[in-house]
Amino acid sequence: MSKSKPIMIVSGVALAAALLGVVSYTATRPASEGASGSSAVADVTAAPGNGVYPELEAYARRDASDKLALGRADAPVVLIEYADFKCGYCGKFARDTEPELVRKYVENGTLRIEWRNFPIFGEESEAAARASWAAGQQGRFWEFHKAAYAEGAKEKGFGTERLNALAKEAGVPDLARFAKDTDGAEARAAVSRDQEQAYSLGATSTPSFLVNGRPIAGAQPRETFTEAIEAAAKAAKTAKTPKASEAPKASQGSR
Repeated sequence: MSKSKPIMIVSGVALAAALLGVVSYTATRPASEGASGSSAVADVTAAPGNGVYPELEAYARRDASDKLALGRADAPVVLIEYADFKCGYCGKFARDTEPELVRKYVENGTLRIEWRNFPIFGEESEAAARASWAAGQQGRFWEFHKAAYAEGAKEKGFGTERLNALAKEAGVPDLARFAKDTDGAEARAAVSRDQEQAYSLGATSTPSFLVNGRPIAGAQPRETFTEAIEAAAKAAKTAKTPKASEAPKASQGSR
């Protein structure tokens, strides 16, 4: 979210911030100084009955040219994911849950997934975030995402050589451009915008999500996401269906 066009932090956003903060930073912090983050699933549940805040739907960009998004820009449901490549919970979600959501909802046009880089584990997290953006500029963000979240990938770190290796694995065609873009001002600005949006929500842990304005904190079971997505899709369909009292009436001819 740019500083020139801030989204007003109203009461609903404050409540959402509290919900997103349920999984605290301690749930995803590295086990020790210099570690890469926990790999366990957060044990805090995010019930599908948690509130939906319509004002938070404005955080979805719905930009058809967004290279860090999957699915139709006009999909009825948008899942926004705030995540860090060094976060073990994020990796678990990426491997165990997200592919099924893509198959079940993105491919049929119901769901759009919008990625937000939210690095919270230091310099390597920042570097990986910029590298993912750089891969996206060549149309390979999701391939980079898959390689960076592969089982055991984060334990290898995200130094310069490792990031280049991941880019190569992801099929990034121009590695010289990738390296330049990773260290460029545009990548830093893009990551900063994503971070600013996450912090404006009060998010302090990864992963954090919004599903059409419904906050979900942590790598919850797949059912949490499927129920939230289906509820949002149903609500979107209902909102588009005119009530009987709103239906246009047939004109009556004179007798």
